Amino acid sequence: MSKKILILNGSPKKDGNTSIMVDWFSDAARSKDAEVEIVHTAFLKYKTLGCISCRKCQKIEKYECCIDDDAKLVLAKMAQVDVIVFATPLYFFGASAQLKLVFDRMFSLYKWDNDAGTMKTPLKGKTLVLLASAFEDIGLDALEKPFALTAEYTGMKFESVLVANAGTSGEIAKKRPDARENIEALAMKIC
Repeated sequence: MSKKILILNGSPKKDGNTSIMVDWFSDAARSKDAEVEIVHTAFLKYKTLGCISCRKCQKIEKYECCIDDDAKLVLAKMAQVDVIVFATPLYFFGASAQLKLVFDRMFSLYKWDNDAGTMKTPLKGKTLVLLASAFEDIGLDALEKPFALTAEYTGMKFESVLVANAGTSGEIAKKRPDARENIEALAMKIC
């Protein structure tokens, strides 16, 4: 059975290192008959800038955000795929704001019963992948931590390829030719 993969490209650049990594991953996954959808989070139409902590999602039965915009559609897709890939450049030791807008709204995909101390989510058992690059060799560990912790908390498998010293936008193939092999190998392993 082929895997369904949703890739969230968090870069505002259409031809930068993040887009190159996404292409490598998606091409390798498609070569293994995976169904791949790529969403460019920088170009979604938002009604709010991230989760507004209204908690309305906790009062409804469905796992969905109550804010009716493009992010709501992306969140619905997360519940329907096998693998969710977050791809981002390193921005001040974290993910891009464009990716974080969707990442924070994942709150709506969880249901907590604080009295019983339980949490339910349709994300449990899926695979969360992080693809990230940085100009230098510092900061990727800080960027990775929220994704790894989210996967652990949620009961998801976690995989990542972190590419340090990738150079400026579009230089990753020249500066880090090994990155392609690592990203393609991860895609094939997951499929």
